[in-house]
Formats: sequence, structure tokens, C-alpha cells
Amino acid sequence: MAHLRFFYVVLAIAAVAGCGPAPFDRVAEQQKLLQLDTEWADVASAGKDVDKAASYWADDAVVIPQGQPVAQGKAAIRAFVASSFAIPGFHIHWKSEPPEFSPDGKLAYMRGANDMTVSGPDGTPIKLPGRALTVWRKDADGQWRCIADIWNDPPRPADAAK
Repeated sequence: MAHLRFFYVVLAIAAVAGCGPAPFDRVAEQQKLLQLDTEWADVASAGKDVDKAASYWADDAVVIPQGQPVAQGKAAIRAFVASSFAIPGFHIHWKSEPPEFSPDGKLAYMRGANDMTVSGPDGTPIKLPGRALTVWRKDADGQWRCIADIWNDPPRPADAAK
């Protein structure tokens, strides 16, 4: 009887141990996050679906656009996206570098380069290159969402040589 009880205890421990989270697969998560970021860039580039573009940010996200007020939370971010899409000649696209992950795989950040175009005063397109840093969180539902997004100008060629 003691052997049977020992067997059930070992079986219970094994069952509980098997219920833990799956190990972090860096390669798979890197591919998943890069694909998600590419999809987001394509949605933003189309410049039509405000709700879809805003859906990549978490509800508690913060966006820190260069030279503009901070947008905190989904409603403010949605308004920012809508106002950006309404700018004459607005177009944006970016490409991010592979993400770096926290040791537990629940946070990541990506650096990227973007190109934005707007119409100048005479209607001529003006290209505005930029660089960005996004911070991503893997939420309880297993989905990656951007929680912080900031961008600025790259160095000018003369500044880069210094």
C-alpha cells in the first residue's frame, strides 16, 4: 500500500510539473514578432483602416512621436492614427530589425527605420526618413502588442561622419 501511495504522489508531482508554461522558443517568437510588425507596417502603409492600424498597440500603450504630444492609451493613439492618415499625401512604411527579448520572453524591443511622405505646401511630396524603437509585450492571451513606440530623425550625413 505504501508503494501505491508513493506512486500516486510521484504521478501527481509529474502532472503538476507538466502543466507549467512551455519553454520560450526564441526563434519562433522572433519570426512571429517580425511577421506581426511587417503586417502592421503594411496596414499603416495602406493608410485606410484606422482601427486595424491602432489594434497593434496595447490598450495601455504610449506613443511618443517626434515634435508632437505623447499619445497615451488606445483612444489617444487611435486619434493620432486618424489624424496622421488625414494628412495630405501621408504615407508611412517601416522595416524593423530582429527583436531582442527579455530573459523570460515576455518583453521584446525592435529598432527600425521608416520612411514617411507628406505633401509639401505646393503639393510636392516630401520624404521624411526616421528611426524608431518599439517595445512589445506578450499578453496573457499569447498575442504580442506594442506597448511603447518612439521615433526620431536619423543623423544627417554630415553629423554621422563626426
